[in-house]
Amino acid sequence: MGNMPQKQTDPNKMENPTRILIIDDDVNIRKVLRAILEDEGYVTEVAETAKKGIEKTENSFYNLALIDVRLPDMEGIDLLVNLRETTPRIRKIIITGYPTLQNAVAAVNKGADAYVMKPFDVEKLLQTIKEQLKKQAEEKKFSEDKIAEFIETRVRELDAETDSATLKEH
Repeated sequence: MGNMPQKQTDPNKMENPTRILIIDDDVNIRKVLRAILEDEGYVTEVAETAKKGIEKTENSFYNLALIDVRLPDMEGIDLLVNLRETTPRIRKIIITGYPTLQNAVAAVNKGADAYVMKPFDVEKLLQTIKEQLKKQAEEKKFSEDKIAEFIETRVRELDAETDSATLKEH
């Protein structure tokens, strides 16, 4: 036990791990995706139906959702608009074994951020996930900068109002 190599952990991931929701009715796909993603340091949860996926997003925050295009209770493309909107916005990647231009266009129009084919090219899948998480981080930073800018402006306005009220008293 003592000679086992310790896997290096990114301190940032420990503090605020990236959470990924896998929504797929195929138990083998869920197991494979979970193993791949957890090996990369992501925290994963799974749902085998659209309904369970929606419930999970109602109760927890996820950075990203991998959504199978064909689910037993709803098309994955229709599920896109039913997942709870969060801040930062959850990134949605459609997984399909049935790639058509029509599917791709419909997915993007309903809010998919990316599209991944089955069978998986693991490197391509991980690259797509990393790209989407990077975009999410940029959106989050932009939102935080906007909030900070708003607060600074409001503080200056309040200071000006206070200064003006102080002058009127004298």
